[in-house]
Parts: sequence; C-alpha cells; structure tokens
Amino acid sequence: MIKGLYKSASAMIPRIKKQEAAANNIANASTPGYKKERIFTKELSKAELKIAQKRNAWEQPMVDKSYTSFAPGVFDNTGNPLHLAIDGDGFFKIELPDGTQALTRNGAFSVNNQGLLEIPGGAVVIGEGGPIEVGSGVIDVSATGIVSSNGQSVGQIRPVTVNNLQELNKIGSSLFIVPDGEELIPVPKSTIQQGYLEASNVDIVREMIEMIISFRNFEADSKSISVQDQSLEQLFSRVGSR
Repeated sequence: MIKGLYKSASAMIPRIKKQEAAANNIANASTPGYKKERIFTKELSKAELKIAQKRNAWEQPMVDKSYTSFAPGVFDNTGNPLHLAIDGDGFFKIELPDGTQALTRNGAFSVNNQGLLEIPGGAVVIGEGGPIEVGSGVIDVSATGIVSSNGQSVGQIRPVTVNNLQELNKIGSSLFIVPDGEELIPVPKSTIQQGYLEASNVDIVREMIEMIISFRNFEADSKSISVQDQSLEQLFSRVGSR
C-alpha cells in the first residue's frame, strides 16, 4: 500500500509539469517564432525501477523530460519591410547586449538609434560580416538574405543551425542561447521572406485539451492517494486497538 502511495504521488509530478508547459505555450501562442515546449513521460521498466529503488527509498515509476518542438509555424503577411521569416530550417543569428551569441526564429526586427537591425529587447542581428547597419534608408531583403538600404548592399543574413537543436538553451519566449563550443552551421537551402513573420507553432485547442487530460489524471492520482491514506488510517486504528 505504501508503494501505491509513492507511485500515485510520483505520477502527479509530470502532470504538474505538463500543465505548466501547456500554460506557457498558450501564453506565447501569439509570439512570433515561439517554439512550443513538450513533456515526454514514460513509465520505468522493472529493471529501471530496481535501479531507481537502489538510489533512494522512494518509488519512481515515471520519468519526464521536457523538449522543444521546432516544427515551423505558419507565415503571417504583415507587409512590414523589417519583418522577416525563414522559409526552411535555421535561425537568425543575433548578439545580446552582453555579447552572448543567440538564435531566434522571431524576425520582428526594427532599427535602433545606431542604424542597426535589432530584435525587441536590444539584441542586434548578425550578418555575414557582423551587425547589419541599414541607417534610415529604404530596406530591401532578397530571398538569399542580401540586405540593401536605398539600393546599396549593406550585409547578408544567412540562416544558421546546430547539430543538435535540443542542446540549445531556451531563454525568454523565442531566444536560444548557443552553448559554448557548439558550431553554427549555415543552411544554404533556406530562403528569407520579407514582409512576413513566422507565427508560433502552438495549437491552442490541442494545448487546452492536453491541459484538461493532465488535470483529470492529476485528480485521479490525488483521489487514489486519499483513498489509500484512509485505508492506512483504518488499518493503523485496528492494529492499535488490539
């Protein structure tokens, strides 16, 4: 019976994490370039369970792991020449104010007071030769990423990626920090679409359904603990009265 309590309790933890992930996905459903978080849950095999039991006294019948789904979102036509979307794999390369290298699929760019392309928050867009200075001219971006200001080429945006996307460290809503030593790989087949933004890849209806299912499972585990606790209390009462 004690094992049953531990099993029900440990099963509740992944339910909570699923709720949190779904809530965060829904909150960022309108964030350009946002990539949804998923929680993978599985039940331990008997062999894995024995190993877990040797490490500590608690049952651990379930394990969970979060990961990011990098499936593309749909493109929204904004008509804004500073809005860019990557058609294909890869990310925009940016540099945070502290010099940290990061990646994003959010192409809602603007021009800062130094004439540089930047994303919301102040991180500048990095092109082939460094930050892209467009000044106050009319911006045009070709499918190959060549950026022109008033007809003059000022840089080129080339989508990049890494060998293992799950190694990227997510910060904020649509930024990913590149780990030290991780090589950036150019993605030559991807193209740039000017005047478009990539929407998040969140399906709100699906997220809400998963939240409901997760909550129902959490309730079931909670009720199971309550029933087992009452049974234990009755057992102890009987033993104590003898």
